Amino acid sequence: MTETGTTRPGMTERGTLDKAAAENFPVAPFFLPKDWRTDLMAVYGFARLVDDIGDGDLAPGGADARLLGVSPAEAEDRLVLLDAFEADLDRVFSGEPRHPLLRRLRPTVRRRALTPEPFLGLIAANRQDQLVTRYETYDDLLAYCELSANPVGRLVLAVTGTSTPERVRLSDAICTALQIVEHLQDVAEDLGRDRIYLPAVDMKRFHVQEADLATKTASASVRALVAYEAQRARELLNEGAPLVGSVHGRLKLLLAGFVAGGRAALRAIAAAEHDVLPGPPKPGKLQLLREVGVTLRGER
Repeated sequence: MTETGTTRPGMTERGTLDKAAAENFPVAPFFLPKDWRTDLMAVYGFARLVDDIGDGDLAPGGADARLLGVSPAEAEDRLVLLDAFEADLDRVFSGEPRHPLLRRLRPTVRRRALTPEPFLGLIAANRQDQLVTRYETYDDLLAYCELSANPVGRLVLAVTGTSTPERVRLSDAICTALQIVEHLQDVAEDLGRDRIYLPAVDMKRFHVQEADLATKTASASVRALVAYEAQRARELLNEGAPLVGSVHGRLKLLLAGFVAGGRAALRAIAAAEHDVLPGPPKPGKLQLLREVGVTLRGER
């Protein structure tokens, strides 16, 4: 029995992994081999938890901070938590991690011979979120996506034993596109965190001020800006889509799901006439299935 208001480690772990159902793309669908699902969920648990630390979305009660050895006085300091999380990641490769999600990750790291670099990239992205809240140019945003999104695709390729330089290049395009799509869906939510992932140069081009992003519905200028960034994401998805045809079997279906998730989300944004301010436009399951079929057939 636990005291009222406390959170057991198992509850923290389960709550983090449960967020997989809310993603734009399937994280570890049922049709994959069991060992792949286990390892992909271990990677997802790491990625989700580091994002929750960076966004201040940890479960109430401070259980994660305690597990990472962070004192109650510093439990709200995201940079301190990220430092502690990185130290626990080091223990994945050289000792016994403290956090259950990192203990869950350790067998995956060993089984798949994963390296620290992609995990460190995800931590670095969340550190950057604490220090950088605006992006001047599209290239600046792409550099952020190199840390925040591309490591995930590289880990998927590593877990499935299919990584090659060309596949990594295609995967990077897909992952960057998915990150941009997520930013477009979450403009209002991100602004609430004092973050804007729309390049300032593009905002100026479309005559969009920060105050325009704080309204209940988008102006014509905001919609035009969102449409412009959505087209960039669409082009990146199309650039990376040949990755799907480069593999076979169930992995092909998984990767098609990633591309289709991005395309379906873009269609949902377009269906909302690019007004993302009332809330994230989300595709339905039927639309997602249609996009999977289109992607598997190599269509655009």
